[in-house]
Amino acid sequence: MAALELKQQLKLSQQLIMTPQLQQAIKLLQLSRLELVETINQELEMNPVLEEVQEGGDGEENADLADGGVEEPFQEVEVIERVREDFDWDSYLDEYSSGTPVLVETDPNREWPTYDHRLTLPKTLEDHLASQLRLLDISDAQKEIGALILGNLNEDGYLDANLEEIAEMANASVDEVGEVLTKIQLLDPVGVAARNPRECLLIQAKALELEDDLVVRIIEHHLQYLENKNYQALVRTLKRTPEEVKAAIDIILTLDPRPGSRFNEDTVEYISPDIYVVKVGDEFVILLNEDGMPKLRVSAYYKEALSEDSKVPPDARDYIQGKLKSAAWLIKSIHQRQRTLYKVAQSIVRLQEDFFEKGVAYLKPMVLRDVAEDVGMHESTISRVTASKYMHTSHGIFELKYFFNSSINSVLGESVASESVKERIRQIIKEEDSSKPYSDQELVELLEHENIKIARRTIAKYREMLNILPSSKRRKTFWGSRKGT
Repeated sequence: MAALELKQQLKLSQQLIMTPQLQQAIKLLQLSRLELVETINQELEMNPVLEEVQEGGDGEENADLADGGVEEPFQEVEVIERVREDFDWDSYLDEYSSGTPVLVETDPNREWPTYDHRLTLPKTLEDHLASQLRLLDISDAQKEIGALILGNLNEDGYLDANLEEIAEMANASVDEVGEVLTKIQLLDPVGVAARNPRECLLIQAKALELEDDLVVRIIEHHLQYLENKNYQALVRTLKRTPEEVKAAIDIILTLDPRPGSRFNEDTVEYISPDIYVVKVGDEFVILLNEDGMPKLRVSAYYKEALSEDSKVPPDARDYIQGKLKSAAWLIKSIHQRQRTLYKVAQSIVRLQEDFFEKGVAYLKPMVLRDVAEDVGMHESTISRVTASKYMHTSHGIFELKYFFNSSINSVLGESVASESVKERIRQIIKEEDSSKPYSDQELVELLEHENIKIARRTIAKYREMLNILPSSKRRKTFWGSRKGT
């Protein structure tokens, strides 16, 4: 049995250590412009050594002011108010002496709500219906049932709970819940609290009080023909003229199958591009968007505090030294980020020149490796640089990731960008005859004539990504062609 013994061994190896400074540089690399501005502002608050270079000012002038320089004396402007001699004071007093309530702060130590707590929030569907429910001539018990119904509505305005569940929660009968539900369904928007789209449309149709019940018959019994746009079957089944069926369908199309959706509209977020690409003469010029981005520098005051003549205590000197290193690294990292972003944008413009000249149809297949090899960087760096960044071009604003897309082999063996194929599909469908829309197989054949080889299932996938309906649901009404007959 071999004896165990301890030995010392010297080994030399290289290892990459992620220092905090390196982690910060990588983090800055993948931030968008707005996120970078926010990060810089946070650093300005946390690091006293950092200061912002003022617009239109020069560094020496700002340093003089920081060192206690004297500014030019400010000359006061005297404001003289003159009142017209013919001013009607009686009318003024009558108009403004009404008992308008005035907020008077009697307790100076009282904490008043901040501004953001006094902002008006958008009205929700539940709030909108609750204000109407309070005005209904019903009992308090019925209002409690109504509140439970409103609390179980989804974002489209449909009731997610059944009547038995609400009756159990309200300790009431199912008939009582159904009675309150009927009243709520006639509130604004009409059709809210329905259980399914058919019921929602029926409530709205009956609220119109139409003389002819054709609209109600279509919704109750033949909605599947309307969904598939099989209008000829509707005419045959209902035994009515095409004109009458068309008039009924036009009314149904004005109804809202999602009555609660208008209260759930998302706030529009405006994109601020990080890069502008502008054509000047025969060349494309790349401009980085630095609007609102603070220009940083290290404070001269704290530099002076580290000089040999200063009488700063050792602890304070170490603190300032650490903050100076942090500030210098931040400024260096920001400059490095901007240079890297510019190089990547320059490479994208160079590799996708046909796109910038002619549009989306001329986008070439490209992967991260292509740009990485062009600028001499690693693919992971390119991935971080292109994350959450947008480029403004003459054809619109595009995310940098948009330019990296897969390739599709053409009939002649060449490669075509998948985004170009999507754009071509969209154009073909836009120009098709609405009475005879192209099927997915017909789109395959059309693209094959244009030297694009693509499978039918890929066409269906791209069509769904473009939010385009299948041919059976893109077909328009048939009676447009009957008007002249």
